[in-house]
Amino acid sequence: MKVLKSVLLAASAAWLAAMALPASAENLDQIKAEANAATAPVTQWDGPTTGPKADKGKFIIYLADTQTNAGSAGTADGAKEAAAALGWKFQLMDGQNTPTGESEIFEQAIALKPDGIIVGSFNATAFKDLFKRAGEANIKIVTWHGAAGPGPIDGIPEVFWNLSTDPYQIANVAAKYAVAHSDGLAKAVILTDMQYPIVVTKTHGQEDGIKACETCEVLSLENAPYTEISQRMPSLMSALLQRYGDKLSYMLAFNDLYFDFSVPTLRANGVPQDGKPYLISAGDGSVSAYERIRKGEYQIATVPEPLHLHGWQAIDELNRAFHGEKASGYVTKVHLVTKENIDADGGDKNSFDPGNGYRDHYKKIWGVE
Repeated sequence: MKVLKSVLLAASAAWLAAMALPASAENLDQIKAEANAATAPVTQWDGPTTGPKADKGKFIIYLADTQTNAGSAGTADGAKEAAAALGWKFQLMDGQNTPTGESEIFEQAIALKPDGIIVGSFNATAFKDLFKRAGEANIKIVTWHGAAGPGPIDGIPEVFWNLSTDPYQIANVAAKYAVAHSDGLAKAVILTDMQYPIVVTKTHGQEDGIKACETCEVLSLENAPYTEISQRMPSLMSALLQRYGDKLSYMLAFNDLYFDFSVPTLRANGVPQDGKPYLISAGDGSVSAYERIRKGEYQIATVPEPLHLHGWQAIDELNRAFHGEKASGYVTKVHLVTKENIDADGGDKNSFDPGNGYRDHYKKIWGVE
């Protein structure tokens, strides 16, 4: 509890500091151009082209916060595929979306003495002691969405690299799509969870995106804990509909999973599936989100991350760590999915899987066919 309380206080302080900074207004045409640019197909490889050849016989464990999180599930699938290309042993563990479950699988993973661990969607600061123990056991560690942004994690030197597309930019583009879609009239509620640094960053990006439009408005910020979505969202959605009525035109969330538990309430309240409030997510591009967007069912956009690519990158970063080299420093760019471009870049299979040949590029670096 003490750890969680300190994390919450730190996140709240960071958020209050961010709120004090004014968002600069932008021309509506400029906002529309930014949102439109993010929908472009991804065909060119902009990642690493050099790196160490891969050794054989490595053992990798992926620790997922929960396999119901499309982000963790997708990056785990990508990492498993990449490990198989190298002939490496791969094991997946599921933390069942609870701090206790996450701690237990981290302990189990250390005891198994793998060469490397990939930690997906854990709040890294809450597990500093376990990261330290893993480092002392000479286990190399890469995280996905373990901190507020990509790169090393302050205060946790055992983490070689934290993978993420820039979370601020992801959320900012999602919000600016609401501005563009509304022609500068968006009135939005933002769903957040203040205990996760990456979510605080996304919430800041969403608020700035709406406030970049002088005729738009953030109606409220709603702190809805990610671990309690299924219990909280039905009643919260009902309350928001009653509180704001027709004024509520957009719902912004940091993860598509929030909308899985919002749509039934919208439907039960007789809200037309092609009407307000429109749902837009700043991650991670779940199958259900793709299906909703394709069918025109409440959700109109998501900003997915290239989950399988991130899984391959996680294996590449571990390989660099095994050889004592620096991280690649690769950060993928923001990509916005709407009904107009939903079948591009893997969208026909309900995921964002860039058509830039990343698998072949990584295999060439590793020296495998």
